[in-house]
Amino acid sequence: MNDASVRRCAWCGDDPLYVAYHDAEWGFPVVDDRRLFEKICLEGFQAGLSWRTILGKREAFRAAFANFDADRVARFTARDVSRLLGDAGIVRHRGKIESTINNARRARETAAEFGSLAAYFWRFEPDPRSRPRRLTAKTLATMTTSPSSIALSKDLKARGWTFVGPTTVYAFMQAMGLVNDHVDGCVAHAAIAAARAAFRSPAKGERATSPASPSRRPRSP
Repeated sequence: MNDASVRRCAWCGDDPLYVAYHDAEWGFPVVDDRRLFEKICLEGFQAGLSWRTILGKREAFRAAFANFDADRVARFTARDVSRLLGDAGIVRHRGKIESTINNARRARETAAEFGSLAAYFWRFEPDPRSRPRRLTAKTLATMTTSPSSIALSKDLKARGWTFVGPTTVYAFMQAMGLVNDHVDGCVAHAAIAAARAAFRSPAKGERATSPASPSRRPRSP
């Protein structure tokens, strides 16, 4: 629902694609390894660009990268790199394409070590006590990194992942629900808080559940 009377985070504006993404995806806890891998790769592609650009090309990226199945992407070869460089539907940046293939291989190693990518990433969920008590648009605009994103970025780089700087990683954490960065008063804030409260973190050895996005919006760079 794109109703001017509904308060949302300022970054999504009134763009229908952004509004749908904001209401139904951004901030909901995710434990699906394919979605986690897709998002960390797309955040890497976003570097130097807007998320709106990447979001508009997301289906083309999925088609180009085998729906971000890490096992399949890990087997991509130089021939695939050439194919992707000729795909006008995606961002044709050799470094980012090669990074995605590299990161698929690193994702397989990481998942093998921790049991899943979800178990690995959720180890870096910040202590709720470290979060702002109130989140305003002004505060959110200044939150481009965090101690947790810096730690996760450092660990990923040590494992050989690329295009995973602290700012990129923080955007990933916001989108995948490791933090709730919907501002106070946003129509999605309470729904995200409830989803996170019902969530069982795979990093703590518990059964992982990933709350579904709302069937009706709104309830949920």
